[in-house]
Amino acid sequence: MVDTEAGPLRPGDAGGPGDSRSEAPRLRLRPVRREDLDTLERWWESPEVQSRFNWFGYPPPGWLRRRFEENGMLGEEGGNLLVELADGTLVGDVSYHAVKHGPGGGSVAYNVGITLLPEHRYRGLGAEAQRLLAEYLFANTRVERVEAGTDVENVAEQRALEKAGFTREGVLRRAQFRDGAFHDMALYSRLRGE
Repeated sequence: MVDTEAGPLRPGDAGGPGDSRSEAPRLRLRPVRREDLDTLERWWESPEVQSRFNWFGYPPPGWLRRRFEENGMLGEEGGNLLVELADGTLVGDVSYHAVKHGPGGGSVAYNVGITLLPEHRYRGLGAEAQRLLAEYLFANTRVERVEAGTDVENVAEQRALEKAGFTREGVLRRAQFRDGAFHDMALYSRLRGE
C-alpha cells in the first residue's frame, strides 16, 4: 500500500526522482490531494486533454471523489499520481492497475498509463514520468512486472515507453474498444532490475 500522507517524492527518495540519476529532475510524481479533485475532474471530462488514444467517454458523476474518499486514489489494486514540474506546475497524471496473469499473488503485474496536458506533450516528459512510476512501483511494491499498452498508431507513446526502459513484447489484436471500434494495442513491459 502507498502512503498517501508522504507528500511529493523528492530527489533521492527510493523510487523518487533522482533515485538513479545525478542531474536535477525536471518533474516529480506526487499523491492526489483533495484540492486537486476539481482539476482532475476537468481533465478526465475533456476529450482534448485525454486525446483520441485515451478517451473512453465521460466518467460517472462523483466517481473520482468516491475513489479519493475510499483510498486517496492509491491502493494495491490501482491508483493515480500527479505529474508536476519541479516548480509545482501540474502537467498530467499517471495511473496503475493490477492485472493478474495467473492464480495467486505472485502472478500480479501493474499496467500503467499516462495523460499529459496537450501543451506539455512532445517534450520527453511522458518518458520521464513513466520511468518514475515504474521505479516507484518497484520500490514500494513486490511486483516483478510493470506493463503498458498503447494503440499501435500512437507512435509517440511507443517511443516514450522505450525511452522509459520498457520493451515491446507484441501486439494485442483488437484488445481495446474506443471511439466506436476495436483497436490493436502494442504491449510493453519492464521487469524489476531492468
